[in-house]
Amino acid sequence: LDSSLSAEAAVLNSRLHYYSRLMGSSDRQLSPPDHVIPQPDEIYIYSPLGTAFKVPGSDHTSKNPSIITIFAIWNTMMGTSILSMPWGIKQAGFTLGVFIVIFIGLLMLYCCYIVLKSPKSIPCVDTSDWEFPDVCQYYFGKVGQWSSLMFSMVSLVGAMVVYWVLMSNFLFNTGQFIYNHVHNINVSDSELETNGSEKVICPYPNTNPGGNNTISTLYLSDNGNMSDVNPFERYWSKTNTVPFYLIILLLPLLCLRSASFFARFTFLGTISVVYLIVLVTVKAVRLGFHLEFHWFDKTEFYVPEFRLLFPQLTGVLTLAFFIHNCIITLMKNNKDQENNVRDLSVAYLLVGLTYLYVGVLIFAAFPSPPLFKDCIQPNFLDNFPSSDIMVFVARTFLLFQMITVYPLLGYLVRVQMMGQLFGNHYPSFLHVLILNILIVGAGVLMATFYPNIGSIIRFSGAICGLALVFVFPALVHMITLRRQGMLRWTSAISHSLLILLGVANLVAQFFM
Repeated sequence: LDSSLSAEAAVLNSRLHYYSRLMGSSDRQLSPPDHVIPQPDEIYIYSPLGTAFKVPGSDHTSKNPSIITIFAIWNTMMGTSILSMPWGIKQAGFTLGVFIVIFIGLLMLYCCYIVLKSPKSIPCVDTSDWEFPDVCQYYFGKVGQWSSLMFSMVSLVGAMVVYWVLMSNFLFNTGQFIYNHVHNINVSDSELETNGSEKVICPYPNTNPGGNNTISTLYLSDNGNMSDVNPFERYWSKTNTVPFYLIILLLPLLCLRSASFFARFTFLGTISVVYLIVLVTVKAVRLGFHLEFHWFDKTEFYVPEFRLLFPQLTGVLTLAFFIHNCIITLMKNNKDQENNVRDLSVAYLLVGLTYLYVGVLIFAAFPSPPLFKDCIQPNFLDNFPSSDIMVFVARTFLLFQMITVYPLLGYLVRVQMMGQLFGNHYPSFLHVLILNILIVGAGVLMATFYPNIGSIIRFSGAICGLALVFVFPALVHMITLRRQGMLRWTSAISHSLLILLGVANLVAQFFM
């Protein structure tokens, strides 16, 4: 390939996932500039654990009112991390968990504000089509360019692994529900469950729920003896078989040259979140609240209000509030640019309230006694039996949504990686097949041996957040102030502490 052509292709591909169209009720749209779009029918924007949006050609003179911009940010940021919020609050302790959600939300909002204003601080350069990775490349050269790409890939691949674990879970429970219904089987999901009309279960009562091995311990111990189960259970296992069945469906879809067909179903993400909120509300009303406050001492049924496992929640929240890699594009077509900071703040407020609503209600409504709060799972839907109709609908809907989004995420990985390495997002079928086998293999391994989405999310969030949330925004801000002669020691210390927080957030994940 011609070197200039390869360089141009690399630059274009590194920007692909930062541009999008976000439709609103008034049919107005956010869109990228014409000159950065090589093939509009095959370009998408990605939000970690959220949604992938297709970028078509559009009328670039259109502007969005504030309400549409706010909803677009909420819709893009919201994702499957919402399923881990009750678990995260449980790990931190109820009181500390609520405080951490608020604190991390404000911290992420401030860093996002730095990212949003960063292109305007660069003099004598047209930054109208820039995103934050372009800013990083301006300040830090190739190191900034490749670092932002690498950490973005961590969030992408981490999301695909989480999706595989969740799809295996939802497919297993959906099949179990259908099998039991067809054969009129009424079984108990767990030896620990409530006896009322609204059943809640503790799937893994014989493990140490306070640790980080609640799921993997049980699965590894259950995999040893399959002689006493019926044929259906032998061939329909959440960890032994179902993750491999998904390969038959999803690997061919990943190898398609274009993923544009699946972009038609991205609206399902919003519907899924709304349905989850309704489900949580109904369950909380029917179960009632079960709370006791023990500040530092753990009891039989309740966890203390302050726990040393709180970094697990901070890792999850770093990804849950992450939108920094595409916020400039989302805001550039806001109708009233002077309201950008206000609209961004309102969007973060709504996202934070949504996470708190789901996390607090599920934690508070979890029936203790007879169950203990430490039974709350990284995917809170696992605390409801497979026979629950409302949860069955949620699992089925989420399964279909994830099957349609997963190929889009795989497409984004291929575009970025192949574009940077070969200057072509589809160099050959063999290249694409090898890449997809590696990605699928990672998902299958995690779904088989360690299907803990909370831990996968927290590590992905801490790793990608270190660079794109804490280090690069803080450094860009300090460099900008220094060049303007406005850097004060208070600002230097506070933003250096921000970098240390990001480092501590990542390091702490390895000790949980």
